[in-house]
Amino acid sequence: MVNLNTLKKMDKDDLLNLIGLETRRDTAETILPVLGAFAAGILVGAGLGLLLAPKRGTELREDLRQRLASGQEYLNNAVGRVAETAQQQGVAPSRTT
Repeated sequence: MVNLNTLKKMDKDDLLNLIGLETRRDTAETILPVLGAFAAGILVGAGLGLLLAPKRGTELREDLRQRLASGQEYLNNAVGRVAETAQQQGVAPSRTT
């Protein structure tokens, strides 16, 4: 049996546990572990995809390097076209440094 002195020393969680209940979890306590597990699954899946890819490591790295270079070239061309269009329309592009 629980006496009055032990009841005074108990906090809310202890009292709820004594009668077989628990405090309600808030949304963050529920969602954060799920998101963490999801992110870990994505990383593991991406790693396994790279490990099981039909290309050798050197071929894969070269392919990624070429794709990044072509993406950078595409962005540079797009920025150049936007600057050229702005210059033709008389809008001075703002520079942030």
